[in-house]
Amino acid sequence: MDLLKTPVSKRIAVLAGDGIGPEVCGEAVRVLEAVAERFGHHFAFDHRLMGACAIDATGVPLPDATLDACHRADAVLLGAIGDPKYDHDPGAPVRPEQGLLALRKSLGLYANIRPVTAYEQLLEFSPLRADRISGTDLLIFRELTGGVYFGEKGRRPDGTAFDNCTYHRDEIARIAHRAFRAAQGRRRKLTLVDKANVLETSRLWREVVRELATEYPDVAVDYLFVDNAAMQLILNPRQFDVVLTENMFGDILSDEASVIAGSLGLLPSASIGDGAALFEPVHGSYPQAKGKGIANPLAAILSAAMLLDHFGLAEEARAVRAAVENALNEQVLTPELNNTAAYTTEQVGSFVAYGVLDLADCHLHHGNIADGKSTII
Repeated sequence: MDLLKTPVSKRIAVLAGDGIGPEVCGEAVRVLEAVAERFGHHFAFDHRLMGACAIDATGVPLPDATLDACHRADAVLLGAIGDPKYDHDPGAPVRPEQGLLALRKSLGLYANIRPVTAYEQLLEFSPLRADRISGTDLLIFRELTGGVYFGEKGRRPDGTAFDNCTYHRDEIARIAHRAFRAAQGRRRKLTLVDKANVLETSRLWREVVRELATEYPDVAVDYLFVDNAAMQLILNPRQFDVVLTENMFGDILSDEASVIAGSLGLLPSASIGDGAALFEPVHGSYPQAKGKGIANPLAAILSAAMLLDHFGLAEEARAVRAAVENALNEQVLTPELNNTAAYTTEQVGSFVAYGVLDLADCHLHHGNIADGKSTII
């Protein structure tokens, strides 16, 4: 226990979800327990059902008990949602993803934040040239509760369909303030991505951001049309610091940016509201890997680091990220990133947890991975 730290007590709702969700979420919890042990904090974990597992158990993807637990919690840690048995009928009345959408709406999670980092140890795993992506470190702020995804939609008798995109300036301002503050703590650059040459909503975005920029004179602001931004993410991702954009553009660009890291298993995310916050890896439930011990837990663990940042525990978050960096350096990685001497999901999580505990005598004992005999002690 670090006696210089003031202990905190927090309640964390844990929604492990489906597929590999319970496995990677379990390792994130293990790392948070290590943080609590080292720094003297108390984290109460409240495990609840959401997604396909909730449908199987209760008939609904987001049971009332789960929603109540999330509202009572200081933060929510999510694994992954989705199961192939619910994918075959797009018109099915109940689907796992409905639970996540309902949770975001109920908690008022309007800002989705995705860091994208090109780790030097893993540049070879990206489809992009190493010299192009080396040094990339950007943060995408995606508006999460407005825009075309939530606008009026429908079909008319004449055979046309419509999806309306609407934004109020207050919706834009609240996430823009968060993005500006994030830029102040980084390299002091913010890029607004829009389509202001065509869309009226984009012109409103640009108008509001220009107004708010006067409150943040230390942050340089530039503006890119979304088609150019998509190209620049591939040509020169190092130019970006904080990227701010609306819902649909953010959905597309954040997925595009994920290839820079070389693995979805390395990408965490946060969804933030005025009070509530949810943290999850960006990867899906990967049902083909369920129960095999091959899922990469690092994105879930890095999501836990973002959770610690949300609690104001910056030193603790740095300890988690340093332990992840050490796992990368030592090649303590699951098969997708180490196909010659791979470690299991649990072994990677254990190694990171021991790193958080700062155990100088922690070492690896290499055994037969396939037989489950390799341990970390």
